[in-house]
Amino acid sequence: MSEAQGSSARGFTAFAARRGGRARGLSFWAAQWAGAVEDVWPEEGPLKKGRSFARTGRIGPITVSPGRVAAEVYGGEETYATRLTLTVLDDDAWDLLWEKTADRPAETEALLAGDLPEDLLEAVEDARVRMLPGYGDLDADCDCDGLDHPCPHATALAYQLSWLLDADPWLLLLIRGRAAGEAVEELKSALLLRALAGDEEEKDPGETETETEPAATAPTPDPGTYAAQRAAYARPAATLPALPPLPEPPVAPEEPLTGIEADPLDRLAADAALRARELLAHAHGFNTALPEPLDVWQDTVRLAATHPDPRVAQRLRIGCGRPGEDLDRAAAAWRTGGRAALDVLEHPWTPPEQQTARARTALATAWEADELPPVTVDGNHWTLTGRDLQLRLGRDGRWYPYRRRDDLWWPAGPPSTDPADALADLTGLAGDDELL
Repeated sequence: MSEAQGSSARGFTAFAARRGGRARGLSFWAAQWAGAVEDVWPEEGPLKKGRSFARTGRIGPITVSPGRVAAEVYGGEETYATRLTLTVLDDDAWDLLWEKTADRPAETEALLAGDLPEDLLEAVEDARVRMLPGYGDLDADCDCDGLDHPCPHATALAYQLSWLLDADPWLLLLIRGRAAGEAVEELKSALLLRALAGDEEEKDPGETETETEPAATAPTPDPGTYAAQRAAYARPAATLPALPPLPEPPVAPEEPLTGIEADPLDRLAADAALRARELLAHAHGFNTALPEPLDVWQDTVRLAATHPDPRVAQRLRIGCGRPGEDLDRAAAAWRTGGRAALDVLEHPWTPPEQQTARARTALATAWEADELPPVTVDGNHWTLTGRDLQLRLGRDGRWYPYRRRDDLWWPAGPPSTDPADALADLTGLAGDDELL
């Protein structure tokens, strides 16, 4: 088979914009790729620009083919063709790699099962071939007039390839010239040749077969014939799937209704939806007990948040006996998550140390170390140091974004179960002037 024979290009849809977060892929092969790229292109300036640009959503669909990764990049009013090129391995290199892989039963079994094992790198090293990028092996080309080489568009494309490797590490082999199916078939051929060679060595050269020899009895099954079936039955029973995620809180109508003819059914439906959501949260295990009936203040806030008639909210401000801003902030919180969100607004608490440690780990994993904003933690309040932004951890396990306005903290949007996503949404995208 000639180089890359039968290998075809694969196309992938463009990645949407990511608000902050980690630019390197999270899987083993993605991390190996990103680390190798950073070794080849060690200047931190272009790499940091590339990480920021990778998250802007301005890189079009990506095409991965033997020796090439390409995409169109949108830089303002201009569109640039950006390409990464790598050396394609020749047939001798692939044959040697499969011979070295066949010496490793565990890696061989994983490859035949459709997985790309981490220890395959050892076989790659034994064969002295390149799977990851190396010096003089990886190059970049872009139509832009950037002074850096590689430019931010090329490094951004390299980081986005690591995102693709999170889902399909076999793309590493495709770039070097072999699609997944081809690679598996070539490994099978190497195993077959090895088995045939072993049979010839075991045969006694003095023995000859004659036509008068008795016919062979039924062949004894190979001990490995039913290994896959036995392994399947030996697997532990799978756990049941998790409960479905909590639905988003109902949104108030964009056009408020006024007048006595307003139908109260929509208010009742909104209240029922919030009540159902609280019950589902209890089923998820976020609440240890069923939610109690609303007290007078909570019911006042619910009415102000869900009633479509703005005159009702005004009457509630006057009648509740509390400053109007208190009710407005409470209603804003209620609209983001009902009673749980109101509790986050009004009642600080101290989460267990283990929960705080898990949140710190999630942020450190999802964000680059030099791009994670400094955060001051006070109980369940995580405030971005020197900025009027804050995350609050609710007792329901969700993170609620807040912004400071006129020395008061106001709810800034819906909550998230992931602190890294919540922080990314709160900080927003970097401006274009910070990217290039």
